[in-house]
Amino acid sequence: MSKTITITTAAPPTLLYRLIYVSDAVGAAGANLFVLADILGASDRNNRRDRLSGVLVQHAGRYLQQVEGARVDLDRLMGRLKADPRHGNIRILLDAPIPARTMDWPMGHPPVTPALKAFLTAADPANDVDRVPEMLREAAAALPAAA
Repeated sequence: MSKTITITTAAPPTLLYRLIYVSDAVGAAGANLFVLADILGASDRNNRRDRLSGVLVQHAGRYLQQVEGARVDLDRLMGRLKADPRHGNIRILLDAPIPARTMDWPMGHPPVTPALKAFLTAADPANDVDRVPEMLREAAAALPAAA
């Protein structure tokens, strides 16, 4: 008599990454609220589809975004951003694995705090990148819970 043994293994957990970038707003994108609203709407829709969570702030002609999700989804996002004429001079400030998400919004748009204003108006924002996740967390605390 032979016994059949079935071994069921759970799928390995998807490794999550945090990506933070800063980019220059090109043309009307830096000053037009309709353009910003369009970016936020498309980002919310795409991030829901791609299981990404994030926040985006805009100040002084620059965007700062923190996004969390699977590597393949973040790579797809960066491909879209590089092709988007509203973004120029995209600089990745942080791209690292994380143990868990710190945000639950598909696309949050927190108020720009004084610390974020100083960061975004600095000549080289990369100099202060270690503080960015905490600055964004503090700003995002003003947002309502994700729906």
